[in-house]
Amino acid sequence: METRQPIPKSRQGAIHPKRVLVVGATGTIGRATVRALQRRGHDVTCFVRPRSGIVGGLTKDGCAKVLEGAALRFGDVTDPRSVARDAFGPDRFDVLVSCLASRTGIPRDAWAVDYQGQSTMLAAAKQAGIRQMVLLSAICVQKPQLAFQHAKLAFEAELISSGLTNSIIRPTAFFKSLSGQVDRLKRGKPFLLFGDGAMTACKPISDNDLGEYIAECLEDDSRKNRILPIGGPGEAITPRQQGEHLFALLGRRPRFRSVPVALLDSVAWSLGILGRAYAPLADKAELARIGRYYATESMLVLDPATGRYDASATPSTGTETLFDFYARLINGEVAVERGDHAVF
Repeated sequence: METRQPIPKSRQGAIHPKRVLVVGATGTIGRATVRALQRRGHDVTCFVRPRSGIVGGLTKDGCAKVLEGAALRFGDVTDPRSVARDAFGPDRFDVLVSCLASRTGIPRDAWAVDYQGQSTMLAAAKQAGIRQMVLLSAICVQKPQLAFQHAKLAFEAELISSGLTNSIIRPTAFFKSLSGQVDRLKRGKPFLLFGDGAMTACKPISDNDLGEYIAECLEDDSRKNRILPIGGPGEAITPRQQGEHLFALLGRRPRFRSVPVALLDSVAWSLGILGRAYAPLADKAELARIGRYYATESMLVLDPATGRYDASATPSTGTETLFDFYARLINGEVAVERGDHAVF
């Protein structure tokens, strides 16, 4: 069972319990956010799909188990009637917290969820008298090239102009996104790198640390009406450093295999051409472009003046590092739930 230290008074400030409606609660970050809100004494209601979680694997009973202590309402964020009837109904809420994200990032999912689903929730929240929204976005929207990034930016703009007090959180890489190669290393295979493994870097943040940060936004005036990039503790790390540390934890000599970025370009281009005649291949082409993006772009604050990523300008929070997590993962103390568009 997870244990957390009491909230430090220096971070706690004056917490006034609120009625909070959470969407996107069944993902790992959503669950951590719900727990953090509950620790602060907030009354939490979660609006979830009848089958939620990773690849829809959670039933209603499963949702009740992972969101223990929260009130549950079931419906569809893409259906305005369901949102009005099932999410809000006659009840009053003070804050809307959204950890909602499309499962795949392909265009139809991105615009249906990352934009339209969020927009539907925002409109209903305004109608219901909610005056504050905390949004989990992504740091990669700084340099938008993909459908889901444009969808997220479109909703960010809508929220900013809505009149609601808002906090838009743009986290860096997540632990689960950087843990996909542990099993292959255990099987004696090399760690796969794009290029030399040093052209990108990130400040990974844990689910729990990010959940705490999100929950704190309800009370922290310095985070209101702001876009908030945030990473975890410690220095920025490269993929090669991630691999080296994993091999050290496994007690094995580092072995790497480089995947040329040009190969990803070729795959995406070929699938894009074929996708013009066969729609499922168009989706695969977008997934290849997503993989290529994460292989070549750092998840750090982008300096608009220089066009370069700046680790020193990327804020940090929390206590758990990626290397702490790797040790717990290898020891079997934690497991990884990964999404539909994981690169490895």
